[in-house]
This record gives sequence, C-alpha cells and structure tokens, in this order.
Amino acid sequence: MTLNITLQALSDPTRRKILELLKNKDLAAGEIARNFNITLPSLSHHLNVLKQADLASCRRQGQEIIYSLNLSVFEEVAEKLIKFFSNK
Repeated sequence: MTLNITLQALSDPTRRKILELLKNKDLAAGEIARNFNITLPSLSHHLNVLKQADLASCRRQGQEIIYSLNLSVFEEVAEKLIKFFSNK
C-alpha cells in the first residue's frame, strides 16, 4: 500500500460514501448500488479503485460478490499521517 494510491482513492466522494456504507457492515455489490444514482460500470470502477488501494476487499458468496472494509489500511494511513504531522 502506498500513501499516494490510498489518498487518491479517498479523494472521490463516491468512494468515500462506499466506505461509509461498508463501515457499518459487509455489503453485496447490488446493495451498494442501491445507494447511488450511477451506472453499474461506474460503480464497478469505484469498487476496483478501492480494492486496488486495499481499502476494500471482496469475496464471492454464491451468486453475489460481498465487499468488506479493510480497517488495517486505515490504521496504516493514520499512523503515517500522524508521523508526518508530528513535531519530530
């Protein structure tokens, strides 16, 4: 994980909204889609950006793809930002 990729993924409001949804519980792609007025290919793009940044992961469950939030990456980013802004 690089900080640049993570911050770029977090820069988009749609992706941040997806992460907010995943913060509450794991969701199927269709459940995520119901919260947006965008095309499925556009949603798929946003989900792929989040996966590439390692902010979200997915697993197949029957016919559905279930997305989860990857909290360890958020912890890493917070640690790097704290170090960056500290007085040391």
